[in-house]
Amino acid sequence: MKYFIGPMSKNVVDAVIDFDGDFGFIPSRRQVDYNGGYVNNWTTGEFAKYVNGKVPIQRDHGGIGQGYRFDDGMESFLHDSQNFNIIHVDPWKHHQSLDEGLKETVMNLTYIHLNSSNVNFEVGTEESIRRFEIDELENMMWYLEKHLLPDAFEKIEYVVVQSGVGLDLGKQKNTGTFNPKRLEDMISVCKKYGKKSKEHNGDYLSGKEYKDRFDLGLDSINIAPEFGQIETKCYLEEMGDDIEDYFQICYDSKRWEKWVDKDFLPYHNKKELIEICGHYVFSEEKFISIKPNIDEKIKNTLKIKLENLNNG
Repeated sequence: MKYFIGPMSKNVVDAVIDFDGDFGFIPSRRQVDYNGGYVNNWTTGEFAKYVNGKVPIQRDHGGIGQGYRFDDGMESFLHDSQNFNIIHVDPWKHHQSLDEGLKETVMNLTYIHLNSSNVNFEVGTEESIRRFEIDELENMMWYLEKHLLPDAFEKIEYVVVQSGVGLDLGKQKNTGTFNPKRLEDMISVCKKYGKKSKEHNGDYLSGKEYKDRFDLGLDSINIAPEFGQIETKCYLEEMGDDIEDYFQICYDSKRWEKWVDKDFLPYHNKKELIEICGHYVFSEEKFISIKPNIDEKIKNTLKIKLENLNNG
């Protein structure tokens, strides 16, 4: 798949399923997990059943410390291996040490592979979780090839590559400084080991910026919050100035806090706060009770974004 889309809502899922393009899904553990998530309250099995094989599903950021509550991620991996096509094994939020992260990666991949030899893998992580230098990426691939069963190493499909960028949901922009040389060098490491390269944080980019990455040899890219914000803006357009209830639901969720600095004034920036975290509350009963009935408009708007990506 060229683009992996975060299933930020049922409308996003429906739009991607309906659209005939080069797309897959990347549910995080907070969005969809074995014990539920904020996207339509779907469990792992329920989400896979709904998608019904129409679009490949990859677990995004699976593993230790990646769920709502801290755990080792093994129960989640077990359900993922029974329902998803690809699993991103990402222990790097908990393990910043290269040695410890690699040991955890090997343990996780071995566990999953022994439970389901059909599932493929993604390894590595994005820059906002742990920056990888080129030699560290090379060391990671060498270590995995050496310590994994050959069949398990063969199942690694994607390796996360980094180009120096991140996301700012408040400003709705791609941050940092794109480094084509860094990206190209990481892609070369992937090719050396016969793996596909995948970049995260592909939101808010122009058609040229996507093309530049693919021209360097990038195989795939993840896009997530941008799709949730497209839907949020549709609701805001319909609501006009009558956004107090939506604002309060978002404010009470506290999901906006991680994306703003200490000087941010919520009650002076209500629309910005909603645009930051409005998608987190789509499945809450309080929002459903005030939600405008504009699902078809939303899906059509989302499909315009999908078409732009697909034709880019």
